[in-house]
Amino acid sequence: MTESEFNELADAAFERIEQSADAGGAEIACSRNGPLLELELAGGSQIVINRHGPNREIWLAARTGGFHYAYQNGRWLSNRDGSELFGKLEELAGETVRF
Repeated sequence: MTESEFNELADAAFERIEQSADAGGAEIACSRNGPLLELELAGGSQIVINRHGPNREIWLAARTGGFHYAYQNGRWLSNRDGSELFGKLEELAGETVRF
């Protein structure tokens, strides 16, 4: 995957996350600063999502740990536990929002 392809796919993933957080009705504050996206949950917990260009991965950090997601077969999959990025976000958010 080229850097350009990675950036396009990562941008689409970030936009999906932002739109879902905004439309979900749950109390999730979302802020984006370049390659960094932060979600603040109602209870004060944070989820930080960052693109890591050199590895062509999206990195996610939460209280429960960190996860690295690579684009494979049309999905962002964790090389650590096989989880899918948007499913992991739903699990971590503990809210009714669907990513």
